[in-house]
Amino acid sequence: MKMGIVIYSTDSETVWNGFRFGVFSLKQGDQAKVFLLAKGVECEKLDTEQFKVTEQMQAFVDNGGKILACGTCLKLRHSEGTELCPLSTMKDLYAIVKESDKVVSF
Repeated sequence: MKMGIVIYSTDSETVWNGFRFGVFSLKQGDQAKVFLLAKGVECEKLDTEQFKVTEQMQAFVDNGGKILACGTCLKLRHSEGTELCPLSTMKDLYAIVKESDKVVSF
């Protein structure tokens, strides 16, 4: 199955769980892509002692997942894409939704 995951929260626990779900999906043999939208583009700054968000993000990529970050949302925050979260567009989000069998959001 192809799984699309949209993350738009800055709540550490919510984002951590979104990536945990993505890692679990990949380990089940599914394909998964995450699109970071709105506040979600800030996820690399959300690590807490209890919720290691960037650790889950790296595990997601290490297991074959792909992360894309909304370029407009990044620019609004005077930020840029990173190696882990490259800059992307609404066209990329559309493609994820169109090609996915299931789309979930966090």
